[in-house]
Amino acid sequence: MPDEILTLPEVAELLKVAEKTVYTMAQKGRLPAFKVGGQWRFQRVDIDRWIEQQKANARHKGER
Repeated sequence: MPDEILTLPEVAELLKVAEKTVYTMAQKGRLPAFKVGGQWRFQRVDIDRWIEQQKANARHKGER
């Protein structure tokens, strides 16, 4: 589903990191997120795009 909205625990599970890590990254603007009623939400397409960007950044750093 292209417009799928994920919760913080779902993103933490997807990325295999602690919920606190996702919370901190969202708060600092390091992960694409938005708030609904004071709770963080994530659009799946944005998270998938962010993952691909992180992979590209890692490849770039490896080429140096």
